[in-house]
Amino acid sequence: MKLLSNKLSALAATAVMAVSLSTNALADKLDDVISEGELRCGVVLDFPPIGYRDANNNPAGFDVDYCRDLATALDVDAKIIPLTWAERLPAIVNNRTDVIFGGTSDSLQRAKTVGFSIPYAIYYAQAIIGKDSGIKTFADMKGKRIAGAVGTVPEKEFLKYAKKWGTESLYQGYQSENEVFLAVAQGKADAGLTTNTTIKPVVGQFSSLAAGPRMPWTTDYTSVAGPRKDIAWLNYLNLFVTHQVRSGRYQELWGKYVGGEAPALRIPNVMY
Repeated sequence: MKLLSNKLSALAATAVMAVSLSTNALADKLDDVISEGELRCGVVLDFPPIGYRDANNNPAGFDVDYCRDLATALDVDAKIIPLTWAERLPAIVNNRTDVIFGGTSDSLQRAKTVGFSIPYAIYYAQAIIGKDSGIKTFADMKGKRIAGAVGTVPEKEFLKYAKKWGTESLYQGYQSENEVFLAVAQGKADAGLTTNTTIKPVVGQFSSLAAGPRMPWTTDYTSVAGPRKDIAWLNYLNLFVTHQVRSGRYQELWGKYVGGEAPALRIPNVMY
């Protein structure tokens, strides 16, 4: 009887453990954020007007307001975590942030590391140039000193051309776009790589800079990033993006920070 009792006790303990493991397995990022009462949102703050610091040094911009909108939808507080371009994916992998709004292109290579929502914003790459650089077209950038932010799609795409041209040694990589703009403004580089939305505020800040040519690679679809395996969280982020569009909030914030009509997020012949 004692042997049977021990076996029954062991079976009961195993059952309790199984239920506990099952409960833990069901927990996900959505539950965690709601339980914690805080959304840790990573944003790149040297990407005006999408992400920047205002006159009081507080986080501001399109992405910052998107973070706060998501926190409001979840009924939690928003904690804005400033990131460099290179820190975006590691911040998700290392659980430093719950989500990232940071102009992150949804490349298939990156999708091996983090999960992506449907696109929430669209950009195209453009150069910002020194007024005396002599650059008018993309072809004029051959043989020039070009600066870009490390770990970004514009850097990756431009280096393909630099390799063909044999001018890789002229490329300058910086940790932030602010450093890129400063390098061009100080004459250390002839042109810097950025996006169309950033050109106006930066040119307004530096009198020695001007809008340069558009880059020849494809339109940049950017998505909200989260943990790759957390499907429930990614599904919620997808729904959040659609609600931002349906409610008119997407257009409202684009008009506020960028101006004009917000780009359509629908890709022709694709189901969203």
